[in-house]
Amino acid sequence: MRRTLFITTALALSALTLSGCSAGVSEMAPGDTQEYLVEGATDGRAGTAESLAEGGIAFDAAVPDASRDVITTGYMSVTVKSPDEASADAIRIAESVGGRVDGRNEYAPRDGNRGSATLTLRIPASELTATLDKFKALGTLQEVSINSNDVTMQSRDLEARITALDASVDRLLALLTKAEDTDTLIQLETAISGRQGELESLKSQKRYFDDQVAMSTLTLSLISEADAPTIEPGNFIDGLVTGWNSFVAFFAGVLVALGVLVPWLILGAIIAGIIMLIVRSKRRSRRNAAATSSPAAGASDTKVSSAKSLD
Repeated sequence: MRRTLFITTALALSALTLSGCSAGVSEMAPGDTQEYLVEGATDGRAGTAESLAEGGIAFDAAVPDASRDVITTGYMSVTVKSPDEASADAIRIAESVGGRVDGRNEYAPRDGNRGSATLTLRIPASELTATLDKFKALGTLQEVSINSNDVTMQSRDLEARITALDASVDRLLALLTKAEDTDTLIQLETAISGRQGELESLKSQKRYFDDQVAMSTLTLSLISEADAPTIEPGNFIDGLVTGWNSFVAFFAGVLVALGVLVPWLILGAIIAGIIMLIVRSKRRSRRNAAATSSPAAGASDTKVSSAKSLD
């Protein structure tokens, strides 16, 4: 009898405990629910995999090459006859394929060369190879360098965080419509404001990645033939040609120097001739004066000798 009474009492207490817990959960205030959500999802990066699954997005480690996000940058140097004309042609080529100009530096001709130009161009990634071939046709290619940076993981991570924050903001907005007291409203609005700010920042980063992936950045340097880098000789024939060119260039430089000096030499010769004429005229006048004074001196000497003889 006592054993049966003990079992019955234990079952009754268990039923009362379970009913009390159920009532406590069902009667949780909206503020308590909001606090639970805030504590469970304080960072949009938390629960990324679950958020992706919830949003219907599947993320595989092995991403096909066609769907990879790659940022391409490059540098190209071309020797042209007229950099300003080639610069205008390059801009037209870039714009014809849907590109744009992000930077343009041009230098005026000076010291015998025809100047130079440097362009920073944004070219659609799908048109980059064909556009490079068009740029090569502007003149003589000196250098080309293309670099690629795979940002697939960073881009997918941003997508996951954006999806998670979107879902979190939606849940908080739903709770905001059910809030009944001021404290709960303030907490919800603060949480929503913070997450929306972070969400906009992530979307801005994603737009930047998308723009860099879609539009490749190319720095195009257009230099005149006078400024083109010289190619070092690679064999005996090239060395012989380089030596002959240097020999001819040396004498060409000498001739140029002589051409510059000839007017000064002529002027110096004229001045020297004038000085010599002046010196010669002075010498002649001195000789003439000396010749004129010589007979008078002879006559005086004869008179002196005659006087001595009379004595």
